[in-house]
Amino acid sequence: MSAASTSANTSECDVMKQGLSLRVSQHLALTPQLQQSIRLLQLSTLELSQEIEQMLDENPFLDKDFEEAPREEFGLDKADAPTRDEELEPVREVPSMDGGMSEITVDNTASDTEPSVDGVAESWDGDGSVEFSADDSEWGGDAPASNNNNTADSDTADATELARMQESLTSFLHRQALSLRMSETDTAALRYLIENLNDDGYLEDTLRSLAEGLGGDDEEQIEELEHRFQVALSLLQSLEPVGVGARHLAECLTLQLKGLTPKGEEALQVRDTAIQMCKQPMEMLAKRDFKRLAVLVGDSEANVKVAIALIARLEPKPGRRFADVERHVVVPDVLVTRVGKSTTAPKFKVTLNADVMPRLRVHDIYANALKGGKGNNHAGLQQRLQEARWFIKNIQQRFDTILRVSNAIAERQKNFFIHGELAMRPMVLREIAEELGLHESTISRVTTNKYMSTPFGTFELKYFFGSGLETESGNNASSTAVRALIKQFVASESPKKPLSDNQLSEMLKEQGIECARRTVAKYREALRIAPTTLRKAL
Repeated sequence: MSAASTSANTSECDVMKQGLSLRVSQHLALTPQLQQSIRLLQLSTLELSQEIEQMLDENPFLDKDFEEAPREEFGLDKADAPTRDEELEPVREVPSMDGGMSEITVDNTASDTEPSVDGVAESWDGDGSVEFSADDSEWGGDAPASNNNNTADSDTADATELARMQESLTSFLHRQALSLRMSETDTAALRYLIENLNDDGYLEDTLRSLAEGLGGDDEEQIEELEHRFQVALSLLQSLEPVGVGARHLAECLTLQLKGLTPKGEEALQVRDTAIQMCKQPMEMLAKRDFKRLAVLVGDSEANVKVAIALIARLEPKPGRRFADVERHVVVPDVLVTRVGKSTTAPKFKVTLNADVMPRLRVHDIYANALKGGKGNNHAGLQQRLQEARWFIKNIQQRFDTILRVSNAIAERQKNFFIHGELAMRPMVLREIAEELGLHESTISRVTTNKYMSTPFGTFELKYFFGSGLETESGNNASSTAVRALIKQFVASESPKKPLSDNQLSEMLKEQGIECARRTVAKYREALRIAPTTLRKAL
């Protein structure tokens, strides 16, 4: 029985070994041309320009077409328009005990953001529109930062021109250092510290770590370098802009407060109170914990409120006004302009921006030289010629796809171009993909880092996509429109009684939009609108 069983198993194994198996599988092989097409599609305008320059250097058959292409009527006059057309609110005067603080001279103006502070649960960011109160401004309010390079026509100069005119922070500091009488050692130490500042004007590395980086394992030399750096730091912090060379936010604010010139006992008291407050944890300032701050600094709660208003006027990023403007310039890939004079049924035209479209061609002389050529010597050149043709074709296909997607977006979001973001309708990538017969991933690549110039500013193509919220009528409201509505509610609220998230949710329900309190809080944070307690007037 056992032998028979063994024999049967052996026969079965022999059959399995000798049998044939057929396995069917599918896989997608991406040709080099298709891979290049996908890569070009997801590149931004700047990245595409760099890719073209590299290809021009590598492929002798690719050449620029220097013939001027016909330009669109609409130039780039709106290329530098802000992403959202918002009216900036000027920074107001700091209140004092007698209703004014005119006796305190503040050299630095405020701007629009502030550096992060470790451990701060609530930031001073607010909503980016500075609406804490009628007599108060948050960190970096919307007042323009002071600029020594202002010109008479600075309001009309474009961003690129301003970038060329602007001096970097390091060169500005080096130029000031030339007027200081120092030894060669101190001059070298000061220069080294200046070169180690970040874009905001802060010295992130400790003096000890900088000394160790130069001194190696020699402890005596490290201590000598650290002493030299300490002297150089004092000199650095005496330069303009006030607050430069600070190691952290509290030191930056303190340097600026000490640079003020108060006139009168009340003004001096407010400044000293503000200096003492900067020695306390920054989260207490951010949360405006007046009672605890008053106890810690030994002053009245009224003076603490005035001191906080004074601190809010300081510049948390001294190097901000030296930032490179050119890197923030957004050049649109697509232009949407209104055509006709009809007010009842306005029409819009979607065109590619001729200024970002490269003009390429195959080098005729080199291509003709290859005609009739045979043999292996010409095989490599023939391949490079084909690569040049593929590249031009893929560039054209990239812009054709961007234009198709932009036309579909403009058609679906027509009300946005008439009424603004409050009229935005919900839309997802799948809708455009199904309409154009493309894959969702293709739509995602097209809408990433591609920008559209509209009558309301320049927006990334992804901006026009958003989920929907249910309304009482059974339709859906775009999340973009809901955020715009929340921003509108907050802008018109009373500074003394700001709206809570629950109240905003109820107001949306009155508009027929079902939006839970948590969703309102999420949208408010996305809009950089501060919580109720931080928006309340002092």
